[in-house]
Amino acid sequence: MIDHALFDPATIDPETKRLNAEIVAAHAAQADPWSIPIAEVRKRRRQGTQASPAMPRSARAETVTIDGPGGPLALRVIRPNPKKWPRLRGAYLHIHRGGWVWGAADEQDPWLERIADVCGFVCLSVEYRLAPEHPYPAALEDCEAAALWLAGPGRAEFGISALTIGGESAGAHLAVMTMLRLRDRHAMPSAFRGANLNAGFFDLGLTPSVRNWGDERLVVNTKDLTTFANDYVREGIDRRRPDVSPLYADLKGLPPALFSVGTHDPLLDDTLYMSARWAAAGNGGHTAIYPGGCHVFLRYPGAMTERALELIDRFLMALA
Repeated sequence: MIDHALFDPATIDPETKRLNAEIVAAHAAQADPWSIPIAEVRKRRRQGTQASPAMPRSARAETVTIDGPGGPLALRVIRPNPKKWPRLRGAYLHIHRGGWVWGAADEQDPWLERIADVCGFVCLSVEYRLAPEHPYPAALEDCEAAALWLAGPGRAEFGISALTIGGESAGAHLAVMTMLRLRDRHAMPSAFRGANLNAGFFDLGLTPSVRNWGDERLVVNTKDLTTFANDYVREGIDRRRPDVSPLYADLKGLPPALFSVGTHDPLLDDTLYMSARWAAAGNGGHTAIYPGGCHVFLRYPGAMTERALELIDRFLMALA
């Protein structure tokens, strides 16, 4: 049951209101990302901007390279503190955000370090191919290959049995699509014990909250999300095919999922709709809605972010 009070503007705390105003102002002070080359936007994201400060890179990260459908595929690996976890409890396959167009496997190391050290999981982030240079289904094929490797040779290499998966925004979309591919193409519906899905982009045909958001760039706006979908899926492909938009797929037999989203996220409907269909399919899990939270608000430190991260910790810990 969704508590309607969560959507009351009066429930938004002052810290969240201040953060949202700062993000909108910071984006307004920058050039429209679609007015400059994609390569330059990617470079600026890696360096960090006022609107999206760079997250520090982990000094203990390593790279495992496997065979991918487009050539060598890099997995960024962060292991837990061996003093706390002399033996691994499981693995977390992470798929990064960025609208299938931006982002990289090394842009969210602090999240993965936290999961590694709190849960005792080895964390692997997929360096999948980006659109528009590599449109659908390139990114999905890379994530599928990474999941198959982890569920096969990776289990033996790391000495683990408990596998989990997750991602943010486009990464959450790819995480669900990866689970569907393992179920439907490889008869592996139970490869992962659970999924951590944050602010997912589950309908590339665009839900009402995306279409109606408008121009305000509170991290992303309608134009951004529309352009992401256009860059990822070429013209002529039905955006609401189940193998493109998981919102329309048969979701039966998938593992429990933690859905997290803020009420001030253009992709709010995607999570509300998808989590309801997930529950109706009998998969189990939990939906966490955060008053005033912007798109992937976990990116910005604060009390609400800490509460959300603690819930993710507890959810993943229970799966090992």
